[in-house]
Amino acid sequence: MEMFDYSKLRGAIREKTKTQEQFAKMLGISKGSLSAKLSGKSDFSHSQMYNSMKILNIDVKELDEYFFKRKV
Repeated sequence: MEMFDYSKLRGAIREKTKTQEQFAKMLGISKGSLSAKLSGKSDFSHSQMYNSMKILNIDVKELDEYFFKRKV
């Protein structure tokens, strides 16, 4: 399974929504589901990625930097 580095996404979540719990609520998923996605145990859906970028007020053109940066 491909592993991705979500550190930039985690930073944006902290900066814009303060907590992962608040972000998960805005995204319409549970805190546990968000935690599983950020730890690579499950994947973000296309709509969750798009909505995350809208919630965090980040240009969708930067999506790769937040969701597809490979872990090394």
